[in-house]
Amino acid sequence: MNEAAIPAHVRLQLNEQGQLRHFLTTDSLPRGLLTEILDTAATFVSTDERAPKKVPLLRGKTIVNLFFEPSTRTRTTFEVAAKRLSADVLNIDIGRSSTSKGETLMDMLWNLEAMGADMFIVRHGDSGAPHFIAEHVTPKVAVINAGDGRHAHPTQAMLDMFTIRHFKGDFTKLTVAIVGDILHSRVARSGIAALRALGCPDIRIVAPRTLLPADAESLGAKVYTNLTDGIRDADVVMALRLQKERMTSALLPSEQEFYRLYGLTGEKLRAAKPDAIVMHPGPINRGVEIASDVADGAQSVILQQVTFGIAVRMAVMAMCMNGQGHVPASE
Repeated sequence: MNEAAIPAHVRLQLNEQGQLRHFLTTDSLPRGLLTEILDTAATFVSTDERAPKKVPLLRGKTIVNLFFEPSTRTRTTFEVAAKRLSADVLNIDIGRSSTSKGETLMDMLWNLEAMGADMFIVRHGDSGAPHFIAEHVTPKVAVINAGDGRHAHPTQAMLDMFTIRHFKGDFTKLTVAIVGDILHSRVARSGIAALRALGCPDIRIVAPRTLLPADAESLGAKVYTNLTDGIRDADVVMALRLQKERMTSALLPSEQEFYRLYGLTGEKLRAAKPDAIVMHPGPINRGVEIASDVADGAQSVILQQVTFGIAVRMAVMAMCMNGQGHVPASE
């Protein structure tokens, strides 16, 4: 492909050999690269599928978690993944860091680079913040986006893809329905982009009109406002977390009303295929977007998502280090 035709955000993420050097978004990344992430993650999953194997790939490397907004689950998963790669992990308490005392973000990053940081895991409330950081770090430092604003959450998307492939196989034969707060969901945007790249022919988003973005059709998914219609004959049903603050706005009348119309219950799930899997990025609001008996039921793969998430984040970190020239490809 002509380099000029490659989107700038894709060029930023890849080195000259097409290897991953930053992981900021799934949007427009080639199918082969996303498949490589999934295949690499598979090598880290133990045969009992309970705990990814520990390997020495990043021994001597320092991974810095920079979380500008709270997320215990994602931060902890990245920390576990880094330690399973034998890396050293540094968690920066942004609220107590020198940035709150007047030091700029770039001053902090440059100081961390001077201390030998090899990778920044960035979560930020502002869309585009990880891209900004990736554009300004030194060439030896990799940046992974752990969620930015409403924009992207690429590692969550890839652990979802790994889970779907593990249980359902060929993406080109699947119907996937994503239900809930599409408007504010970086998980939905990254997931849709990954599903499209991997060849999923039938991607659906299901939500009340107030929780659909104005450009919903341009996301590359079919739009439904009726839950039963949206999940009918689906192979995969993913419920999104409904943020509590939406309940007090004009976007929704109440938790009870949302649950009545869009909450995933056992009865409503019957519209999907009998062997459909149920997913959720977490944390779950039980009795709001999903019933407890569904979240804990036989069709739920929510806990498996968490386990697979460690392996996927291991894969992304290892591949980014390889793309930076730090880890021999044969190691």
